[in-house]
Amino acid sequence: MSRRSAGITILVVGLVLSGILGSCRIPTGSPAAPVSPAASPASTLAPASQPEPTPTRGSVPTEAEAAASPTASAQQAEVSVYFLRGERLATTRREIPWTPRVGTAALDALLAGPTADEQSIGFSSAIPPGTRLLGLTIENGVASVDLSGEFAAGGGSLTMLARVAQVVFTLTQFPSVQGVQFRLDGQPVEALGGEGLLLDRPVGRDDFEELLPTILVESPAPFAVVSSPLRLRGSANAFEATFMIRLTDASGTVLLEQPVMATSGSGTRGSFDLTLDLTVQRAGPGTLTVYEV
Repeated sequence: MSRRSAGITILVVGLVLSGILGSCRIPTGSPAAPVSPAASPASTLAPASQPEPTPTRGSVPTEAEAAASPTASAQQAEVSVYFLRGERLATTRREIPWTPRVGTAALDALLAGPTADEQSIGFSSAIPPGTRLLGLTIENGVASVDLSGEFAAGGGSLTMLARVAQVVFTLTQFPSVQGVQFRLDGQPVEALGGEGLLLDRPVGRDDFEELLPTILVESPAPFAVVSSPLRLRGSANAFEATFMIRLTDASGTVLLEQPVMATSGSGTRGSFDLTLDLTVQRAGPGTLTVYEV
């Protein structure tokens, strides 16, 4: 998604209306260029009376905290995994069997790469194929991740920055992780790549603002089936913290259109989290468009 320009900055999320199936369509481009909405993949809307199928979820804190749940073996966890669409970070979701090492499971899902369906709507990964997770520890808010040497193979400065950001965002989704320290084949990393991306300290989300779209929708994620009420969650760095959302069905009929305000904007990224009540007569594809005028 491009930055604000003379026109509209836009993000499109394809949905299935049951309440809604979410599949994101995020146009890419240079920060200075306006973008147009892209066609979203098919998703499905179901009548509002039909409840959303929701997996049983436990909390997803640090690995040590997760081990404390006595009934964890009977639960499922849903975690976010961060890939790229164009040159911007984008979110998708993975449902995993509950494990006390939920951070490890999230990284394993990241290293497995996007699915074929996700690739068909533009998802990719900057992490080299064959990269393996060798270890992960979390202490005092810092996750120390040990990856195999393939992680440092190839790519320019932007590619190196993107692959590090993918790992950082995937781990910092957990409230107990504020920063990430990197190791390769067991050895501390101070710089990565030929141009020397500095990693001599723990890095966090604030270090990668340039890789984020103006409006980042983190829920609903691509291909998720949802129903009314629909929760819309993410972050934005929009002018005066304000942007618009529009929800349409497969025929193009507008089901909902309204302004949204993030917690901050105009140069400072803020969050948004709202619930939308919808009336959907029958299941079918839909599109969520998020745009800044």
